[in-house]
Amino acid sequence: MENRSMKIKLARYIDAGFPIIYVNTFEEDKVDTIISEINYGKEIYEWNETNGYIDFESKTPLIEDCSLEMMLDMLKSIDLLDRKIILLKDVVSYFEDAKIVSKIKGLARLINQGADATIIIVSSVLVIPKDLEKYITILEMDYLNTDEIKKIIEDFIRENLGIQDVNERLIDEFAVAFKGLTEFEILNLLALSYADDGELTKRDLRLIFDQKQQMIKKAGILEMIPLKETIDDIGGLENLKEWFKRKAKVYKNMGKAKKYGVDMPKGVLIAGVPGCGKSLNAKAAANLFEVPLLRLDMGRLMGKYVGESEGNLRNAIALAEAISPCVLWIDELEKAFAGIGGSGGGAEVTTRLFGNFLTWMQEKDSPTFVVATANDIMKLPPELLRKGRFDEIFYVGLPNAVEREKIFHIHIKKRRPQDLKYIKVNELVRKTEGFSGADIEGVVKDAVESAFADDKTSVQTQDILEAIKNTHSLSEIMKDALEKMAKEYEKRKFKNASR
Repeated sequence: MENRSMKIKLARYIDAGFPIIYVNTFEEDKVDTIISEINYGKEIYEWNETNGYIDFESKTPLIEDCSLEMMLDMLKSIDLLDRKIILLKDVVSYFEDAKIVSKIKGLARLINQGADATIIIVSSVLVIPKDLEKYITILEMDYLNTDEIKKIIEDFIRENLGIQDVNERLIDEFAVAFKGLTEFEILNLLALSYADDGELTKRDLRLIFDQKQQMIKKAGILEMIPLKETIDDIGGLENLKEWFKRKAKVYKNMGKAKKYGVDMPKGVLIAGVPGCGKSLNAKAAANLFEVPLLRLDMGRLMGKYVGESEGNLRNAIALAEAISPCVLWIDELEKAFAGIGGSGGGAEVTTRLFGNFLTWMQEKDSPTFVVATANDIMKLPPELLRKGRFDEIFYVGLPNAVEREKIFHIHIKKRRPQDLKYIKVNELVRKTEGFSGADIEGVVKDAVESAFADDKTSVQTQDILEAIKNTHSLSEIMKDALEKMAKEYEKRKFKNASR
């Protein structure tokens, strides 16, 4: 299927005489098709790692054992370069070689001096050497939209007469499930599903989900988190839970909500005390919305080449949007954007990343719901907290007595449901003032382990009280920091997650 926007952009850039166009994709065949349609009669020189200098049409070698350096040397004058498209594949590893970079730069300068030529680099990895930065324009292959995916499915059904009876609703489900996959991957999965039992059924959606997990793993920046936790696993935080339930209603009825005039939900920032259920909320939200949960590790974004970090962020966002509807969880947001506005290379990259992220949050209209969590709001840039970035900012404090009771119930029930009726939870609640949810979970785990090690037939109140006595609560360890944090949240008038 033709990627129309890519074709238009590439044609425009070639026509305008841009010296190097960097196409960031692994769909080399699709790029070949587009180039063959818009080459304006120019001769195409292709080089790849496997076969060296090859004939673009037949993909057969034109010169035996032709290295990249040899091929670049063959074009080092305006006359030799004129009326050519130089298509380079598998060349990213050569960007460590100053001689190769210098030769590509030399060709780019000849193009700027009047040679009617274009260098097109095709790679799934975005790596830009400093010396080539000002000559390069980046183009990214757009992900297929739902209508394009439906056409691929319908064409496949037409060509395989035995599965003509696939109903429209199932095609729609497949189209949503296939979002984020390439045409090549979609056709492979359709063929695999069809070969399995001669038909396309709802069961085949599981295969697509597994393929998406593979794709996310290979991308290396996002991680798909398995959903085990539900909203019932959260003790307390009733305001936040109620807010999530209302957003879930919009999310599950997006078509209806849009018609009604409801804006697409953007996301939530959950800030506050460590170990009080912020991460648990991200997982529970995805479960409630019935969508995949993707975790963005901001540390993995940082690359060593110019533009690589920003490229990684763009790819991560594009992938999340392609897979959407989904929940995108960004943990410890304050660490990701530490050093904003500072001097030095690292700080400048972080500032650019932050700018890109802010723009996306402000403008996004895709069903990618962002759940960002932060332990220390004071380290976050004020621009991030302005209205319009997130739908709401919630503060999560230490659990109150009612919440501690619920947290004890959840963790005892999970491990020793048979002992719950014998344990005086009220007594445990009185003894755990200033404990976080994670502290309480730790206390229950320690008590259960001790009872097992001591060959006890059940876990008693005394076992848990003993574990409480041996635990330093979060309010003891971080007393000053927590007081300072609570005042800051109050001053900024963030919504309390608890009632």
